[in-house]
Amino acid sequence: MGRHSKPEDLDDHEVGPEAAVERSTSTSVAVAEPPVAAPAPSKPRRRTDRGKAARTYLGVAIILIWGLAPFYWMVVTAFRRSDHTFDTTPWPTYLTLDNFRAALATDKGNDFLGAIVNSLVIGAVTTAVGLLLGVFTAYALARIEFRGKYIVTGVILGASMFPTVALMTPLYQLFGDFGWIGQYQALIIPNISFVLPLTIYTLTSFLADLPWELEEAARIDGASRFQAFRLVILPLAAPALFTTAILAFIATWNEFMLASLLSTEKTEPVTVAIARFAGANAWEQPYAAIMAAGTIVTIPLVIMVLVFQRRIVSGLTAGGVKS
Repeated sequence: MGRHSKPEDLDDHEVGPEAAVERSTSTSVAVAEPPVAAPAPSKPRRRTDRGKAARTYLGVAIILIWGLAPFYWMVVTAFRRSDHTFDTTPWPTYLTLDNFRAALATDKGNDFLGAIVNSLVIGAVTTAVGLLLGVFTAYALARIEFRGKYIVTGVILGASMFPTVALMTPLYQLFGDFGWIGQYQALIIPNISFVLPLTIYTLTSFLADLPWELEEAARIDGASRFQAFRLVILPLAAPALFTTAILAFIATWNEFMLASLLSTEKTEPVTVAIARFAGANAWEQPYAAIMAAGTIVTIPLVIMVLVFQRRIVSGLTAGGVKS
């Protein structure tokens, strides 16, 4: 051992037996010290969590009542006798099916079944064309870089914000010059322009979230851009396509303002047909029959949304979170 060695470098036998015993004792005491236990969660925090859950359920209940109460009252009135239409009993009373027979009857000039067929034709064609144009536009906006891309996006957003009432007079003049008033194309073309922004934005957010590697792998294997789109992108985008189709069909089914101006009795949809319901005389309004017709129109949509609610939610939220 050299002259300049430090005290900490000395062995136990060089320092002395008392120092070695003292060092070993301090080490064992340090190792044997038990860890500090984590504090248990306090009760006020549990009460706070329960309060948040209670407020959440209360909010959901209020929203459900607010949204479903008009529909419930419409169904109750539809099954109630016409002489008790204004009865305020909150549960079904004086039950009858006469209101549904009156809604489907044609002796007073109402062709409600024909209006349902018209709505189905207008809704199906609008949804198919809007989905076809929307998916290609969404693919271009999400997957292709080109000049003026953001200008196109802004134009689509501006078209979705344009008020419908401002379009009524120009469209009536335009379709009147073409001789289209009372024909299906006068009702389908405006509805396509209404559902396209919804279709494009829903599909754009979904397609932008799909990984580029899948399409690039298909291109490396020899597929063209269209083949990669048809064989790879479209199957993956099926939930979003399904959701967009349902929302576009519902929006077309419920349209009233332009349909009331551009349709005739042969091409009017259900919304216009219900508004034209007539009573036994000019001073009588058949509220019960109108509620029955509204029930016939609404129940299929409610059933469709309830059956496909998971697909609708998954399609709307699929493009919202990056993986």
